[in-house]
Amino acid sequence: MGGNSLGTLFKVTTWGESHGKALGTVVDGCPPRMELSVEDIQKELERRRPGQGKGTSSRKEEDRVEILSGVYEGKTTGTPIALLIWNKDVDSEPYEELKDVFRPGHADFTYQAKYGIRDHRGGGRASARETVGRVAAGAVAKKILRREKVDILAYTLELGGIRVEKVDYAEIENNALFCPDRDAAGRMAEKIEKTRLQGDTLGGIVEILVRGCPSGLGEPVFDKLEADLAKGLMSIGAIRGVEVGAGFRVAQMLGSESNDPLIPGGFEKNDAGGILGGISTGADILLRVAVKPIPSISLEQKTIDSLRRPVALKVRGRHDVAAIPRINPVCEAMVAIVLADHWLRQRAI
Repeated sequence: MGGNSLGTLFKVTTWGESHGKALGTVVDGCPPRMELSVEDIQKELERRRPGQGKGTSSRKEEDRVEILSGVYEGKTTGTPIALLIWNKDVDSEPYEELKDVFRPGHADFTYQAKYGIRDHRGGGRASARETVGRVAAGAVAKKILRREKVDILAYTLELGGIRVEKVDYAEIENNALFCPDRDAAGRMAEKIEKTRLQGDTLGGIVEILVRGCPSGLGEPVFDKLEADLAKGLMSIGAIRGVEVGAGFRVAQMLGSESNDPLIPGGFEKNDAGGILGGISTGADILLRVAVKPIPSISLEQKTIDSLRRPVALKVRGRHDVAAIPRINPVCEAMVAIVLADHWLRQRAI
């Protein structure tokens, strides 16, 4: 019930609201005797943390993680790992006028319809703030995967209609947008600033590359690897579409074009995106996600209140211009969680 957990053997449950006292996650199923420290988790949270650049929310959260259980003398014990992140910079005042108003593009209307009650402060459980627990859990999953030489990298492929022209993986951590093309990153930054001044927001595309994934992960029917990866990624609030490998381009291909020939060294190309029949091939896994514009904008919008009366709304508060780049580490985390789960499931066969 509630849909707050993901995974079978490696199970992650997140909890907390945007303006509550704290948020966190419980990771159950992590193998014992694995080295895990606060620093391992903190460095991932730093990449998602708000208030670090132009076009991002001015909310200043330290996002300092506390490990409450599941780690002893620097190593996992095999028991549930509980992680806690306190909310320190909460300002709920701008949201009081939204208590009985449904913001366009947000989950206000649907949460009210489902539960008959909602936390209007910052979006409550539906806020992107919830993803801090995912990133913390993803840090644990990444530790498992790194022992198996699996590496996950998410980068900005497109933002505000500006698309990268070249992919230089070494460039990704050199700019605030996690963009593999320095020139494109500069144009994206200019577009963000221009859009911010207009009171509007931007969408984009994030590409996720998984290197070193062994063949054999995934189940052949309902728990196909790409299906579980898509579920994990689509569970992120701003994601509206997922592509695997060639993605929607396969609709214009012939079978002779889309099939990946097998050669002694592996595959001649990789339009399948590293997955066939729901099972990893051993080639790189390549995914792309479509990220919608942040729905909180300062421009006037039409909506209704809880009595279904028309309302003209301008959203106040502290908001990003784009979910990118802060969503990039969230994408990495969800892919890591799913892969760690399937790696454990494969070991159990």
